[in-house]
Amino acid sequence: MCLAIPARITQREEGGLATVDILGVTREVSLDLTPQATEGDYVLVHAGFAIEVVDEAFAEETLDIIRQFPELAGDNAPVANDSCGICASDIPAAAL
Repeated sequence: MCLAIPARITQREEGGLATVDILGVTREVSLDLTPQATEGDYVLVHAGFAIEVVDEAFAEETLDIIRQFPELAGDNAPVANDSCGICASDIPAAAL
């Protein structure tokens, strides 16, 4: 199962794309649903799309909750057959 995970935009790209950082993991995501997002903003990422701009406090609080569940990260994570773009299992356990 994939959840929307907070990510910080590290660089805006051409074509409505951005590079984001999620606990040390970088991914390219679409900003089609959040064109107002700028470098440094936190966004919720789901299925390869930034679906909402969120404030830093909310993002950090959510990431702190994710850190409390290391079994969701890395090699210990259950494997789902989907293509969400970024999932909790993509986060290295060491980042938690």
